Amino acid sequence: MHVFSQFVFTGLGETPVPSPTVDPDSVTPGPAGFLVVALLVVAVILLVLDMLRRVRRTRYRAEVQEMLDQEEREQAEADETSAAEDRPDDEDPGATPPR
Repeated sequence: MHVFSQFVFTGLGETPVPSPTVDPDSVTPGPAGFLVVALLVVAVILLVLDMLRRVRRTRYRAEVQEMLDQEEREQAEADETSAAEDRPDDEDPGATPPR
């Protein structure tokens, strides 16, 4: 038990704080660092805008394709119903005409 209490008490002492060896004012990114960060920000903004434009274009193309497919289905249904209305009721649709 004596070893445990010695370990606990030694850990509660004051922690030494290292003194800075470099002047914090002389270690700044400067104009070159600002320029690099500014260019990165501009590049990211341009990439995001391009991505949004491409996603929007893809979504619009999908919507237009869906509308065209719907119009084709409606036209096919209309053609089928008009063909069924033009055919006489007593005629067999699968029969071949006489020669």
